[in-house]
Amino acid sequence: MNIFKELYQYREMIVSLIHRDLRGRYKGSVLGFLWTFINPLLQLVVYTIVFSNIMRMGIDNYYLFLFVALIPWMFCASSIMGASLCILQNQSLVTKIYFPREVLPLSVVTSNFINMLYCFIIVLAVVLIFAENVNFQAWLYLPVIAVIEYILVLGISFIVAGLTVYFRDLEHILGILTMAWQFLTPVMYSVDMVPQEYMGIFQLNPMTPVIVAYRDILYYGTVPHFETLVQAVGFGILLSVLGFIIFGKLKKNFAEEL
Repeated sequence: MNIFKELYQYREMIVSLIHRDLRGRYKGSVLGFLWTFINPLLQLVVYTIVFSNIMRMGIDNYYLFLFVALIPWMFCASSIMGASLCILQNQSLVTKIYFPREVLPLSVVTSNFINMLYCFIIVLAVVLIFAENVNFQAWLYLPVIAVIEYILVLGISFIVAGLTVYFRDLEHILGILTMAWQFLTPVMYSVDMVPQEYMGIFQLNPMTPVIVAYRDILYYGTVPHFETLVQAVGFGILLSVLGFIIFGKLKKNFAEEL
């Protein structure tokens, strides 16, 4: 509990780092904050063209099917990549002053989470206009799924943030791993397309129940299955606890490694 008390005491530092990240993300660009919406829309266009016209997934309203899963996935991938560098990029702070080191990955994940919430404004607008099955009762589960994903991603981010200090090559390996992870997650395809013999391994992917839940709510217009929610909560709690423990052990020697 001490670490949570410390994080609360340093809440102004966390807020300051989040503001710095959000303001500096597109600093100097002509379109500025609009890139928050343009980036996912451009990715959506590319994926839709490839998987609707070239590889032909055969899914109705594929752009919508993809869009409701792509935004949560982008939050996960960008948070992990950003967290992997957050200690190295702030080594002057880490080596000179005391503060709970958890502040750095926490601020990275939170700023990306806020960015995802902005993107969901576009997602919900697209769903309202083009979706055939809009279920506002199911939408009540969106904050629950978003919080679960935040906790899950935060746990993974703590792990990669700590490990990258000791293994610098992880920074480059993560780019390949996240790309492979995306193809192993039902972002661009349906769970039904996974061969039955691989389903057991597929279900070990912590992002699978999260993406399935988002898609159930926004694409199919149904309340997520209870099993999906339980699986998502289980992965979230497990990875967040592991992340805190691993990061807590690794942070003790950050100053020496940097």
